[in-house]
This record gives sequence, C-alpha cells and structure tokens, in this order.
Amino acid sequence: MAGANETRLERALEAWNAGDLAGYLELYDDSIRLHGYSPEPMGKDEVRGFYAGIHQAFDGPQLTFHEVFGDGDRLVIRFTMTGTHRGEFMGIPPTGRDVAVDGITILHFRDGRCVERWSSADMLGWLVQLGAVEPPSP
Repeated sequence: MAGANETRLERALEAWNAGDLAGYLELYDDSIRLHGYSPEPMGKDEVRGFYAGIHQAFDGPQLTFHEVFGDGDRLVIRFTMTGTHRGEFMGIPPTGRDVAVDGITILHFRDGRCVERWSSADMLGWLVQLGAVEPPSP
C-alpha cells in the first residue's frame, strides 16, 4: 500500500488485529456514516458499539485484506474476518465455532479520515457458520 490514506488504513488494520479497538477507530472521522450493517447509516457511536460487540463476541477477531486499491479519496478493500465465537453475538449464545466472513467495503476519506463507508459482508454465511440458520438447500 502507498499513500496517506493507505498508510492510515494499514495502521487501522494493525490496531484491529492487535485488539486495539480505540486505535482502529482513529481511522474514522467523528462524522462517519457507515452503511451496510443496519437499516440506517451508523454514526461514530454506533460504529464503536458494533465493533466492540464483535471484539467481545469473537476471540481475537482478525482481518485479512486480500486486495486494496483506490482512486483519489476512495479505497476499496476485499477482506475476510476470522475469529472464534466466545460470547453472545446478535442474540446468538457462544458456540465455540470458528468463523470466516468475507466482505467488500468502500471507504471515502476527507482530510485523512474515513467520513463514509459502504460495506457488504456475507451475513447469511456468518449466521450459518454460527448455527443460527440452516444452510440454503441446493
């Protein structure tokens, strides 16, 4: 990765994988609008709560970035998040199961901080891995 936004993203990735949620959240501006994980865009407090819930529910969640590319103030990332389900998540009691959730996200930056993010993750696959729903029939 190269460039200021890529450098900030790399620091955020390192913080996430080290369990440093506060360090990860430094990527986001206070005006952040995160789309894709709830019916309405999340603000900074909701983003903090959502990711705190992931860190509480999954033992040492790790992010792997498979591809990162950008244009101007935008970065696109294809990622996988892995972890072991050790605490309640979305009403699902701990299962001890390992999960791998794939996703794609687009980050928009202004003055070195992410101000808007659009994300799509395999939520159905996540719920199937946790045993909360049956896999779709072939």
